[in-house]
Amino acid sequence: MTIETDAIYHPIPQAPVASNPVLDLDDDEAEQHVSSNESIDATVRWIHFILGCSVLLPWNAMITATPYFLSRLAGSPLKNTFSSYLSITFTASNFGFLAHATITAKQSNSSRRVFLGTSHIAVLTLLLTLSTYTHLPPSTFFTLTLLNGTLQAAAGSYLQTAVVAIASLFGPPAMQAVMSGQAAVGVVVSAVQLLSAVASVRAAKAAKVLGEEYDEGKAEERAAFLFFALSTLFLVATMGAQAYLVRMPAYRRVVQPVESAKIGEEEERTGLIAGRGDGGRSEVEEQDEKGRIWRVAKANVIYEVAVFYVFVVTLAVFPPITTSITPLSPSIHPLLFTSAHFLIFNAGDLSGRLLCSFPRLLVWDPRKLLAGSVLRTLFIPLFLLCNVQRPTSPSPPSVPVVPLHPSLITRAAGALPPLTADLAFLLLLLLFGLSNGYLSSLCMMAAPSLQHNARLKGRRGDVDVAATIASFCLVGGLAVGSAASFLVRGWVCGCNPFRE
Repeated sequence: MTIETDAIYHPIPQAPVASNPVLDLDDDEAEQHVSSNESIDATVRWIHFILGCSVLLPWNAMITATPYFLSRLAGSPLKNTFSSYLSITFTASNFGFLAHATITAKQSNSSRRVFLGTSHIAVLTLLLTLSTYTHLPPSTFFTLTLLNGTLQAAAGSYLQTAVVAIASLFGPPAMQAVMSGQAAVGVVVSAVQLLSAVASVRAAKAAKVLGEEYDEGKAEERAAFLFFALSTLFLVATMGAQAYLVRMPAYRRVVQPVESAKIGEEEERTGLIAGRGDGGRSEVEEQDEKGRIWRVAKANVIYEVAVFYVFVVTLAVFPPITTSITPLSPSIHPLLFTSAHFLIFNAGDLSGRLLCSFPRLLVWDPRKLLAGSVLRTLFIPLFLLCNVQRPTSPSPPSVPVVPLHPSLITRAAGALPPLTADLAFLLLLLLFGLSNGYLSSLCMMAAPSLQHNARLKGRRGDVDVAATIASFCLVGGLAVGSAASFLVRGWVCGCNPFRE
């Protein structure tokens, strides 16, 4: 039985886009808006939690089914590079489509974007469900799977931008709920992944005892069908939750005035354009909009750099480095160790985001957030002190292979008993996930907060613009981190990371 330990799993958050028109409020109105945001209905928070889950559920289900994808690529050279290509194509596509989502934000209805984005992703996930009943040539399957991921990234860009634009109007509590939902779905699917790994290992052992051949591919097909089918059903349920939110009094009070003002502004502009007969927007309007974006971007640059670097560090080593770390204890199965490591990272990530629901643990100072983001760089050398192995090692996964840097890693790992060293790595990974969730949530909550970010100067119209720019930087960090992961993986394995 061949065990894959380098399958990539990481939730890929996407970025929101500005959707608010500029609303000039006086200080009293701004303060009243802030106060209303600090305490929101529990139902509103739970719906935003569900919306957060829906944004990353398809990606998480897709990554959880990586063993299924790899089984369909068995015997093909595409198998070794599939996970890396899936990651980079998804994040690059997300970054590109985000640009269009940003440009068209002011002409769109956020609720409509949520519905259309969710429905399109549901259809794409349904197609993946049906793929478990077909058998295509490896090259064709590879291409279609990456295409499906690219289309999910496109739909996800519009979905996430709308979700976060709406959440930013409800304030930090709603934003925290969205961020927690994104992490929670990662915990759920990685837990399912671990249970599937346990079942697979037990079934393989039972088949070996009985002298039977264990069909690993069939088991992976059944697991993938379950992941994709449940994801599709959840996305349908999410559309129902969004429909309920739109009918709530809180939504009509907080979001509907902004949407109505946006429609009125667009109609007024259309009328002026028709009157001028020039068929386009004036240069003054375009300059004003660009000027507002640059003004907010410069004001929030510290938040933006902080959230950008959080995800550069995370994706540079998780999972290219972390999945190449194998257990020192012979009693731990490598497949279970890798699956458990995904669950532990996501549990830490969720815990970090949930910490942001406690007022005493909130940090609003941008310099402190930037310092915390930069300090996460220390995790990189710490992971390299663990039992890093060559991902392309010809040795069976259950047999220890020679580390890449024996002079450094062997001494560090050998200083502790094998089981203790393995637990130390998992603890390090937990702290890595905890800091990722905590710092990223704080940056996303603080950047658009009128009450805690004095740089916005009480301008309500800048709220979702600030959230957009911060999240655009978040996606930039994801893209740069994904690209850096190829370099890191190449350095670790001493190979061409694009081919091996």
